[in-house]
Amino acid sequence: MRVVSDTSPLCYLLLIEEIAVLPKLFEHVLVPRAVAAELSHPAADKRLQEWISAPPTWLEIRNAPPPLLELGRLGPGETEAITLAEAVNADLVILDERKARQAAADRGLEVTGLLGLLVDAAAKEFINLADVLARLRRTNFRVDPKLFKRILENPP
Repeated sequence: MRVVSDTSPLCYLLLIEEIAVLPKLFEHVLVPRAVAAELSHPAADKRLQEWISAPPTWLEIRNAPPPLLELGRLGPGETEAITLAEAVNADLVILDERKARQAAADRGLEVTGLLGLLVDAAAKEFINLADVLARLRRTNFRVDPKLFKRILENPP
């Protein structure tokens, strides 16, 4: 399965110490150079910088094709994640930002986000969903609180 990720899902998985769910779910994940650059930016959390400075073997950093003009309203990581996903004929692209998710879906890409990953990981019993969502709430991850409640009320 070819999977491409944007910055945000990686960032939050690292911050809540659940990055190990990615190789359990997918074995191999691709990220474009813009995502690696965002994770290693001097303003990024030191944990992110350290992690991306010696990426795990299951993470592959790739060059993305030149961005398409119609994706110009998105950030560099989102734009490159979408263009890389198209270039490698990805089975899934992991994006959290609403506009990026819509742009990817409009281009025929299968999309999920961090919460979708966590629900899948819980369904496979890789994580305790309630515990992980509690840790996620302590970060600056932005989502409608009703969505957290709905996920917890309807566990996988």
